[in-house]
Amino acid sequence: MTQAIDQYLDAIWLEKGLSDNTLASYRRDLVQFERWLEANKGVEVLRATGADLLEWLGELARRGQSVRSSARMLSCLRGFYRYFVRENRISVDPTVNIDSPRIGRPLPKSLSEEDVDALLAQPDTSLALELRDKAMLELLYATGLRVSELVGLSLHQLNVHQGVVKVMGKGSKERLVPMGEEALYWLQQYLSQGRAELTRTGDVLFPSRRGTLMTRQTFWHRVKVYAQRANIRVNLSPHTLRHAFATHLINHGADLRVVQLLLGHSDLSTTQIYTHVARERMKQLHQQHHPRG
Repeated sequence: MTQAIDQYLDAIWLEKGLSDNTLASYRRDLVQFERWLEANKGVEVLRATGADLLEWLGELARRGQSVRSSARMLSCLRGFYRYFVRENRISVDPTVNIDSPRIGRPLPKSLSEEDVDALLAQPDTSLALELRDKAMLELLYATGLRVSELVGLSLHQLNVHQGVVKVMGKGSKERLVPMGEEALYWLQQYLSQGRAELTRTGDVLFPSRRGTLMTRQTFWHRVKVYAQRANIRVNLSPHTLRHAFATHLINHGADLRVVQLLLGHSDLSTTQIYTHVARERMKQLHQQHHPRG
């Protein structure tokens, strides 16, 4: 019956143009199920029942496979059987009454307010390059911009008189984000004292050492340098300061919809993850400080 697997993979390659790696992953999942089915049930893969699939998913759980991997496996099998229903090779899709495993969304990694203060204190502002980094870090924490939005900023997107930055986010959606006094101060310091040493031409707000548009990877390298200086041992991600911005706002009582607008989320459900972060923080504080925690 591996012939059926070949037929299915050829079909979805033609329909969807999937990569070789994706097709290889699908093949592994399907062949793995096929072999288990033949060895334990003595039936061909196109004759599997819903009960067979549930037993297979249970076997994967006993082997210690993650919920995410099991969900991926079921998704692969679902596509496989739906294809053969359409082709009239089978009359019943055995996956039809099987729900996908619930995958909890991982909480974004954030920093404490003390860690943020330590990180932002690291750049040596007597150096033009580090003054630039100081302004970038302060702006990032004050606004919650995505790193790609930050490095792509141009001078005309700033309004220092009103203290706002105009951001073009995902889906070409424009939003105005207030900068706050601290970020605005360091931005003005950088514009008056540091930027001219990096470039005298162009509209790029935060140019690289060569005077060109900085990459996300370059900025992320700079963040890791300052985190090391500050002895921050949290496993950082490129969006750590964005997550800290949102978490700290909510910890201090900000309305969720306001945070949604500031972050540029199109859906409030995306922003709601930060309420869980704040709740986890409250649990930790309770356990740490309450006499019966």
